[in-house]
Amino acid sequence: MTVDSSMSSGYCSLDEELEDCFFTAKTTFFRNIQSKHLSKSICRAVEETQRPPTLQEIKQKIDSYNSREKHCLGMKLSEDGTYTGFIKVHLKLRRPVTVPAGIRPQSIYDAIKEVNLAATTDKRTSFYLPLDAIKQLHISSTTTVSEVIQGLLKKFMVVDNPQKFALFKQIHKDGQVLFQKLSIADCPLYLRLLAGPDTDVLSFVLKENETGEVEWDAFSIPELQNFLTILEKEEQDKIQQVQKKYNKFRQKLEEAIRESQGKPG
Repeated sequence: MTVDSSMSSGYCSLDEELEDCFFTAKTTFFRNIQSKHLSKSICRAVEETQRPPTLQEIKQKIDSYNSREKHCLGMKLSEDGTYTGFIKVHLKLRRPVTVPAGIRPQSIYDAIKEVNLAATTDKRTSFYLPLDAIKQLHISSTTTVSEVIQGLLKKFMVVDNPQKFALFKQIHKDGQVLFQKLSIADCPLYLRLLAGPDTDVLSFVLKENETGEVEWDAFSIPELQNFLTILEKEEQDKIQQVQKKYNKFRQKLEEAIRESQGKPG
């Protein structure tokens, strides 16, 4: 298992990331390739392999973690050295996701039976998930980032390819919000244990997986058509906003002209 040898190396700030690391349906889809490469060099992670902790060390860390956890979401150690606990993942997706059309949300009975409601229809639709959405997951110390991403998509009935998404760890440092992309083989609960329960020290964020130029082949025809529909709607909204703005300016100017003409010279 790998952990970071530095809390600053490999991170990018929120401002840098929004400018260079994402494309959205609300902005242009085309980015400067050079800026992508620059962003990669800035955001490249520096990792260092460490020896696995002993069972006694894990027990001590869990005891320390549970003593600071105030919301009854402690970790539980098993006899084989594995442990279970909770993580919270913030969903900050800036592109619409694809879900089955006309399917009710998954119930607890469907989850227990592992019913895949998405497979019951071929109809698809797209929408934006709220940027402030948070999902709490109960996972094991052996649960990988890849499994967390797949679990999140299943809970929200998202049928997009899991490779389109990435899990980031987020910290606050020197007044900045810093992100670092996690490897699909990393174990989030282990990182949670090392950082402690304080989400200001460490939190997890699901975002689009942007590694370079947009791979249009990864999107289905319905997804691309949905992008066009969304862009057309946003274009019309923007036109209406501009027209409303200048209509207001015109009204104020006309009022000023009438007032000036009504005054005695």
